[in-house]
Amino acid sequence: MFFVSFATDVKNNFKLYICILVSGWIAVKYFSRILIIVILFLPGCESDNTPSVDSRTNRINMYTGAIINFLHEQNLPELESVEPWENDYGPGLKLATAHYEIFTTLLNRQMLSEIPHFIESAYQAYNSQLPREVSTSTKFRIYLLEDRTQWEHFTKAFAGEQAEMFCKIKAGAYYYNDACVAYDIGHDRTMSALGHEGWHQFSSRHFKYRLPSWLDEGVAMLFESYRIKDGIIVFDPSMNMYRIDALREALLNNNIIPLRELTAINPGQVLATDQTEGVMAFYSQSYALVRFLREANSGRRLGTYQKLIADGLWGNWPLDEISKQIAIDRNLPRTILWNHLVGTQLFQQYVNEDFEQIEQEYLAFCRLITQY
Repeated sequence: MFFVSFATDVKNNFKLYICILVSGWIAVKYFSRILIIVILFLPGCESDNTPSVDSRTNRINMYTGAIINFLHEQNLPELESVEPWENDYGPGLKLATAHYEIFTTLLNRQMLSEIPHFIESAYQAYNSQLPREVSTSTKFRIYLLEDRTQWEHFTKAFAGEQAEMFCKIKAGAYYYNDACVAYDIGHDRTMSALGHEGWHQFSSRHFKYRLPSWLDEGVAMLFESYRIKDGIIVFDPSMNMYRIDALREALLNNNIIPLRELTAINPGQVLATDQTEGVMAFYSQSYALVRFLREANSGRRLGTYQKLIADGLWGNWPLDEISKQIAIDRNLPRTILWNHLVGTQLFQQYVNEDFEQIEQEYLAFCRLITQY
C-alpha cells in the first residue's frame, strides 16, 4: 500500500521531495519544481486517518439504530416492524405494515413516521373503488430511494430493458414487476407518487382485466392529493393543483386532446417521444375524465363508472377473445393497438357511443374545475 501527496513550495523555488518510509526509515531525495511525498507501507501497517470498514459499518448501524428507536417510540399503529435493510445504495431500513413492505434509503424521520399511515390509508381508499373489498395475502413491495442517483442505479439493476424508458421520467416514480419504485422529490410530491403508483400495483394484482391507460391513470390520480381530518387521511382529488394547473394550461393553450384520442392513448408512446406538453395533457385530461364520470351533474354517471370498474375487476367486460387474453395475461404487453381498441371500445360501451355529443359536456366540466 502507498500514499502519494503533492505540494509546492513557491518561496523555495518549487523543490521536489520524495519521501519513502520503509520499516521506519525515511529516504528523502530532492528535485526541483514540485514536491511529492510517497509513503510506502509494508504489510500489516495501517493509516491512523483511514476509517476501517468495521468503523464505517458501526457508524451506519448506530445511525439506522437511532432511527429505528425513534420509530418505535412513536408507537405508530400501522407500523408492524422496522429493521435494517442491507443494499448497494446507502444506509437503509425495511418497514412492514399490514399490507406493505417498504425498503428505503430515505431516512427522513418525519416521512418515515408518516408513510405507514399514508400507505395503509391509500390501500383502504383503493378498496373503496370496488363493489366489495378484496384482501391481499402477499404484502406489496415499495422501494423508496434517497435521491435521483440512487433511484437510477436501482432502476438499471431492477428494470432491465425497461430501465431506459423509466429513466425518462423527469420527477416521479413507476410501477414494475409488482413493485413501486420512487425517490424523494419533496414531501408532498413523494407522497403523491406513492399514492398514484400504489393504485397501479393494487389494480394489477387484483383486477382480472388490466385497465386501459386513460382509466388506470385517471383513477391513480385520485390518490395524489389528500387532507387530514381528525388524524385520518382523506384523499381529495379536488385538491390536486398539480393536475388542475396542467389542465388549465392545456385549455388556455388550446392543447386539449379530443376524447376519442384520449381514450386510445398509451402514455408510454407519449413518454417515449419526450413530448412534455403531450404527457401533461394526457395525464391532466385523464384525471379530469375520471372526475367527470364520478362528479359531473351531481354524479349522474357514477353508477356507470362503478360498473366499468367492477366489470374489469371480475372480468366481465364485453371483449373479443383475443382482447380478453391480452387483458388477462400480464406477461403479454399492453400494446398500443390493444390500448387503442379496448380503451375506446369500453368508453363507447359504458359511457357514450357519441364522442362529439359528450365532448362538450366534458370540456365544460374541465373549465369548471379549473376556475379558482
